[in-house]
Amino acid sequence: MKKLITSIVFIAGALISGCYSYGGWQPTVDSYNDPNAYRINQDMAECKQLASQASGGTTKETAIGAGTGALIGAAGGAIVGAFTGNPGAGAAIGAAAGGFGGGAKQGFSAEEAYKRSYSSCMRNRGHHTIN
Repeated sequence: MKKLITSIVFIAGALISGCYSYGGWQPTVDSYNDPNAYRINQDMAECKQLASQASGGTTKETAIGAGTGALIGAAGGAIVGAFTGNPGAGAAIGAAAGGFGGGAKQGFSAEEAYKRSYSSCMRNRGHHTIN
């Protein structure tokens, strides 16, 4: 039962984050007085690739967070379940809850790292980013 719930957590986290994939976000670039305005499209493509590498990817980070959350949740759930007389059920519920929570947290962290890296790359190439 524990393996089934843990597997579901990993698969759901990977599917959710894989479908989202940063939502197509890109920084807003102000091209006014930009001496490199002719390079904006090329730099955006290159910076997008670099930001994806720097952030570790949402799918990978979400899976790591889901696994960690599931382990911590299972331990906490087993303790609570032991007090109620059913540590196995408590561990299973804790693993599911911890897995989803941990996966979501890591996915959001990876997304923020992606956005920071993307904007930073564009600024370092001489473009004025607004966000």
